[in-house]
Amino acid sequence: MRRADRLFRIVRILRGGRLQTARMLAEKLEVSERTIYRDVRDLQISGMPIEGEAGVGYTLRRDMDLPPLMFTRDELTALVLGARMVQAWGGASSVASADQALQRIEAVLPADLRERVDAILMYAPGHRMVQPLKERLDVLHDACIGRRVLGFGYSKEDGQNSEREVRPLALYFWGGAWTLAAWCELRKDFRVFRIDRMQEVQVLRREFVQKKGQRLEDFVREAKKGAAVYDAAIQAVAVQS
Repeated sequence: MRRADRLFRIVRILRGGRLQTARMLAEKLEVSERTIYRDVRDLQISGMPIEGEAGVGYTLRRDMDLPPLMFTRDELTALVLGARMVQAWGGASSVASADQALQRIEAVLPADLRERVDAILMYAPGHRMVQPLKERLDVLHDACIGRRVLGFGYSKEDGQNSEREVRPLALYFWGGAWTLAAWCELRKDFRVFRIDRMQEVQVLRREFVQKKGQRLEDFVREAKKGAAVYDAAIQAVAVQS
C-alpha cells in the first residue's frame, strides 16, 4: 500500500469517532506500530486535528473534519456507475483502484449523499470477465503505454489459428468484449484482436517507435474513412484479423 493511501485510511478510520490505539490501526493496515506512530505524527504536523498520544490512542477532533464532497444526484450516479463498470470489466489493477475510489468518495460524502449511493440501481455484471482476462488486460495496456511488441497465438472466429507479432496501440471495449487495436507485422496493416481469443501472450523485449502510417491517430483516421464498413467489422469483433 502506498503511504499516501495509508494516511488517507488512517484519517478515514479516525473519522469513525472511536478511540483507536496504534496497535489497532497497525492491525487494520498491516503495518508496524512504529509506522503508525510516524504516520500520525506527520498527519498532526500537516495540520490534521488528531488528538491523543502514543500508548493511549487517537481520534479525530469532532469540530474539525474533512470538507464534504458535494455532487448532484446525476453526477453521483455517473461516478458510481462508471466505477461499477470498471469493477466489472476493467483490468485487475483498475478494479482495485475503482473499489478504492468508491470507498474514498463515500468516506467524505455527507450522510444524505451516502444513502444515495446505495439507491443507485444501475449495475454492470462482469461474470464474463474472468480473472485471467482482467490480468491480460493489464498486460496489454502496459504494452500499449510502454510501446512493447506483443507476441501471441490468435484464433479467428472461423477456427483458423495464426501466430502474431503486433505493435499495440490501444484497447477498445465494445459492450461485451475487449479488443486490441494494433499494427500487425504479419499483415502489414492495422488489425483488431479480441483479447479472449489470444493465447500465450508475451511482451517481447523489442520496443517500437510509432511510424507515420502506423500510429494510433492513423488507425483512427482509417476507421473514420470507412466508418460503416469498419464499424461492422469491429462489431463482429475482429472476424477479419
